[in-house]
Amino acid sequence: MLKITNARVIVTCPGRNFVTLKIETDQGVYGIGDATLNGRELAVVSYLRDHICPALIGRDAHRIEDIWQYFYRGAYWRRGPVTMTAIAAVDVALWDIKAKVAGLPLYQILGGQSRDGVMVYGHANGSEVSETIEEALRYKEMGYKAIRLQTGVPGLPSTYGVSKDKMFYEPADAALPSENVWSTEKYLPTVPKLFEAAREALGWDVHLLHDSHHRLTPIEAARLGKDLEPFRPFWLEDVTPAENQVSFRQIRAHTTTPLAVGEVFSSVWDAKQLIEEQLIDYIRTTIVHGGGISHVRRIAHLAELNNVRTGFHGATDLSPVCMGAALHFDLWVPNFGVQEYMRHTPETDAVFPHAYSFADGYLHPGETPGHGVDIDETLAAKYPYRPASLPVNRLEDGSMFNW
Repeated sequence: MLKITNARVIVTCPGRNFVTLKIETDQGVYGIGDATLNGRELAVVSYLRDHICPALIGRDAHRIEDIWQYFYRGAYWRRGPVTMTAIAAVDVALWDIKAKVAGLPLYQILGGQSRDGVMVYGHANGSEVSETIEEALRYKEMGYKAIRLQTGVPGLPSTYGVSKDKMFYEPADAALPSENVWSTEKYLPTVPKLFEAAREALGWDVHLLHDSHHRLTPIEAARLGKDLEPFRPFWLEDVTPAENQVSFRQIRAHTTTPLAVGEVFSSVWDAKQLIEEQLIDYIRTTIVHGGGISHVRRIAHLAELNNVRTGFHGATDLSPVCMGAALHFDLWVPNFGVQEYMRHTPETDAVFPHAYSFADGYLHPGETPGHGVDIDETLAAKYPYRPASLPVNRLEDGSMFNW
């Protein structure tokens, strides 16, 4: 038995807020898991400190599946982003411990590597098409084989995915939500122009991606997908809110542009119909918001049976702990597609020293036992929590809309 002796929650803000769970054992081996839920961080902190940490003490750290089931079934109020993020933190920390005890990198415990590296995509954005293309060329020069394209929309003061700091996009910009303005009518003609310019400048040997961020109706999404077909996008992401999974049938019927969705999903049930009916091509559920490695592995297995590949979310609001765990998962999972890679700031990298590295468009998790990411608690303590909320959206007539 490897007894859990302590479980602590660490909150730090090296440029943005991160929540980390540290589980310690009687043999001196510890593991850490990411528990960050952007804009709702303290809800997960309370869930962990008040309900989960006390129940971990004395348990066998090797019993990962039993502990997962205990917190999932035992809560009665199942699923949801707060619960599943808290469970994910425990799960990843326990996998970290198990791999460390074995003296192996996590991917070896999962079943060994299925590939030599993990293809990642970066984020090229600009206030107008020409600026986005300039950024995309920079990413191509850095070795990226896949690039997400986002550009400002003429007539709108701000647009999702466009930032002043091109490398470290962070949308949570104020203690209370900023209010943005949206117009689908102004957005839809812009994206085909962006992709046409990108293909002309970048050629056809780089994968191009785009995120609509849940802002279109199914028929609008179908129209955009059809307009983009000549430019062969790698995927069109989050085209419409996915609470009603059947809405993707309409999109699928009208376009062959590959579809990706799922970064806001918290369980396999959120994606079950989408996967089983092959209404999507890539599932983006994250390890930190999808109940950890144990549960996301179930999602990946269901996806594999239905020709759906993984394309995990990897924005800056997922800490390096989640990135490290995701890369080990990516290196192993047979139906891998691509991994989002939004680089963290130097301050964040210093707080979370890690073994993963980037080269020639690929990330590799490294060979350090465990998931290869640690936390410098002394440095973390120098960055106290700072309230920060994601924006909200209104249409031009003032109606509330999806951000």
